[in-house]
Amino acid sequence: MQTIGFDDFLKVELRVGRVVGAEVFVAARKPAYVLQVDFGAEVGVRKSSAQITAHYTPEELVGRLVVAVVNFPRKQIGPLMSECLVTGFHDANGDVALCVPDREVPLGTRLL
Repeated sequence: MQTIGFDDFLKVELRVGRVVGAEVFVAARKPAYVLQVDFGAEVGVRKSSAQITAHYTPEELVGRLVVAVVNFPRKQIGPLMSECLVTGFHDANGDVALCVPDREVPLGTRLL
């Protein structure tokens, strides 16, 4: 495991957002959804591709809080320009489970 300094960690903008839209990413090579995530007034709504189809349906994602990196450069993923990276953990089968706060917090709140 590589060690980083606290200043390096502070450079990563991990923020809470609410999924306001989710649909199947039909052009993706691996099963994925296109998420629209609202991070509040300061950051706004951002799009992301998320390979979380094993554990979630689009309908159950809408309204959920998620944690995402919002200060990576935008990344082209097929026809989608991804604007944030929604975080999660691989389970024992290699499927992704979302990293989420366990309580309601204001949109855009930064992880510290």
